Amino acid sequence: MHALELKNLRKSFGQTEIIRGLDLAVNAGERIAIIGPNGAGKSTLFNLISGRFAPTGGQVLLNGKRIDGRKPFEINRLGLSRSFQITNIFPKLSVFENLRCAVLWSLGYRYTFLRFLVNLHDANSRVETLMKMIHLERKREVLGMNLTYAEQRALEMGVTIAGGADVVLLDEPTAGMSRSETLRFVELIRDVTAGKTLLMVEHDMGVVFGLADKIAVIVRGEVLAFDTPEAVRANKEVQQAYLGHLEIA
Repeated sequence: MHALELKNLRKSFGQTEIIRGLDLAVNAGERIAIIGPNGAGKSTLFNLISGRFAPTGGQVLLNGKRIDGRKPFEINRLGLSRSFQITNIFPKLSVFENLRCAVLWSLGYRYTFLRFLVNLHDANSRVETLMKMIHLERKREVLGMNLTYAEQRALEMGVTIAGGADVVLLDEPTAGMSRSETLRFVELIRDVTAGKTLLMVEHDMGVVFGLADKIAVIVRGEVLAFDTPEAVRANKEVQQAYLGHLEIA
């Protein structure tokens, strides 16, 4: 059984077919980078996996269970979580409050107004651990909107993993960062996703080749290659379709 499997996945918008019979199987614990030229269908693929879009055809399986067509919150509760290209946090809540919102459901706290949040010791303890993992414990009371861009991305990473999902999707996690910020963030990704299955869309080839166990190259809505970084780097078709236009040293 694969952690995540896509079978003949298709998505059309009107007469325009974006994802064209895509197949991909990801083993538990693997780190997969999804790359491809602009318009290849990478963001659409993430939206299909996470439930934002329903597929036109094919299947998405999470740990052997079909999730295609389910709502995003249902998929999240089954163990898959994602981040977005544009930072998606609560700007007027503190770092601590953002993370506490993210952990409540996974700890069994549903919609109830009979408990004071301060008394939820297991939730608060989990948040303390998360803040240390993402190196924001000193920013505990800082509002999300007052964090630096890199700190906001780190907070979103914390929110993404807060529910304990086994499969994590990261959409361009280092976009907009300086080189030094990117290097630190790669280490953060490696640390917080240890033991998890990771799929990421990323344009920085240094990040891709430094972090991924395998690379899936998507061109015109299909998988052109899916292999180790070394094999993908040497693939002539990939070089012609995509990598030849970028510095990958």
